[in-house]
Amino acid sequence: MPSLVERLPLRERPAWRVAYQAEGCNLVELIAAFVGGERQIEIAQALIGRFGSLRGLVRATPVELQAVLGVGPSTGARLRAALELGRRLGNSVEGALPLIQSPDDAANLLMHQMQHLEQEHLMVLLLDTRNRLIGEPVTLYHGSLNTSLVRIGEVLRPAIRANAAAILIAHNHPSGPPDPSPEDVAITRAVVEAGRLLDVECLDHLIVGRGRFVSLKSKGLGFG
Repeated sequence: MPSLVERLPLRERPAWRVAYQAEGCNLVELIAAFVGGERQIEIAQALIGRFGSLRGLVRATPVELQAVLGVGPSTGARLRAALELGRRLGNSVEGALPLIQSPDDAANLLMHQMQHLEQEHLMVLLLDTRNRLIGEPVTLYHGSLNTSLVRIGEVLRPAIRANAAAILIAHNHPSGPPDPSPEDVAITRAVVEAGRLLDVECLDHLIVGRGRFVSLKSKGLGFG
């Protein structure tokens, strides 16, 4: 039995529509053109049926994507890459650097990426004197984070190289709520104190969990 795309005239197929009328395409057509193959429309419909919306797709984990019939590791990875490119484009307006004015601003940049990581990752945001982001977040460590493994000099080194005025650090708790541990507070305190010596202010330390985050500065932990 012919697939849905094979039953359509050339000018009604997703690839042609996206190439020449992208602004008029619906979400299924856009996803189908990206997925490709004979069953591209069926797979796109299944993805929207499973996750409900583009926002639901953005939040989907690789395992959840691959649970949809026809979505293998390669297609899932390409889809996540396309969604990430769209997110980064949405964060830049006319090339302006994102402004970090609150923990929520930083979380908006990091939550989508960090809440689905399977291991702990420590990331650093580099900021200029106006608290605008310099470049992409820098990943420094992954695995189990503790004070014996995290070298404070390594945390501050990217800021020195980029001549950043401030940093914001963040890490994730893959398997539990984002409640600060004594180790988290100790790392925060060490980074804050070292930053003062190097004239690099540590603005905050965020801990990211599934769907929520905690600001150590807001809780007064490690910043006294």
